Amino acid sequence: MTNLTKTPVTAGPAPVPAERHGAEEPARVRRILTAPLRSPGVTLSVLVLLLVLGWALVPEWFTSRSPLTGVPAERFRSPSAEHFFGTDQLGRDIYARVVHGAALSLRATVAAILIALVGGVVLGLVAGFFGHWTDTVIMRIVEVMLSVPPVLLSLTIITALGFGTAQVAVAIGVTSVAAFARVMRAEVLRVRTAPYVEAAILCGTRWWRILPRYILPAAIGPVLALAALDFGLVVLAISSLSFLGYGEPPPAPEWGSLVADGRNYLATSWWLTTLPSLTVTVVVLAANRLSRVLETEGRNR
Repeated sequence: MTNLTKTPVTAGPAPVPAERHGAEEPARVRRILTAPLRSPGVTLSVLVLLLVLGWALVPEWFTSRSPLTGVPAERFRSPSAEHFFGTDQLGRDIYARVVHGAALSLRATVAAILIALVGGVVLGLVAGFFGHWTDTVIMRIVEVMLSVPPVLLSLTIITALGFGTAQVAVAIGVTSVAAFARVMRAEVLRVRTAPYVEAAILCGTRWWRILPRYILPAAIGPVLALAALDFGLVVLAISSLSFLGYGEPPPAPEWGSLVADGRNYLATSWWLTTLPSLTVTVVVLAANRLSRVLETEGRNR
């Protein structure tokens, strides 16, 4: 009698149902969106940023006083229930000037980040995808930009363009392009070796179809995370240049210029400098806290 032995069949891992795989994405998005609610510190950061956003969009909801005109009889009033942040040497309400100055500072911040993001993405895409002499030329320019101190490069650009909030935003944006380009190039080099990208190249797909369809969506994530991390730093950089007098001329209530205006009265009227400075500090810390949490959650998806 022939002894038949049955060879055991080893089953591979069970395939993941399509419905379950598709349901993972909404769960990941929900986890990222609810991340700020799982920590009191992050919740406070979200509330601070929402308050500042409200200042920038609808300042009349938070104060009825004018940021430009004051009452001479109310000069150098200390913080009170009537004037939350006190008044300055012209009797202007400091709280009203901080609220209305949020629009100028945040508008310049968003413009600077957009300039850095678009410029860095374009340079990084071109350098990483085409390589050879294109990569060499672009990366040498990027290295030169990184070797120059950011403040010095910003001041050089402002000197060429002129003073003003728009010029400050352009200067900060151009200064930040190099960092975005390096991150984008590194991601493009990683994605370019993916099988689906190599298959598209071998099939004769043109580069202007490959870049936006296959490479950009897969490589843009870390660049967006960098933009979130840079938000607080850009707010601080714009306030610093405004403090030095390169922003909008008086009486525009930019946050940096508010600090600069009160430094001559620091010995007698501490609130003129301290309270606007604390506002900038709180906004920068809140933005950095939230951006780091979102970056961590996005990396753990």
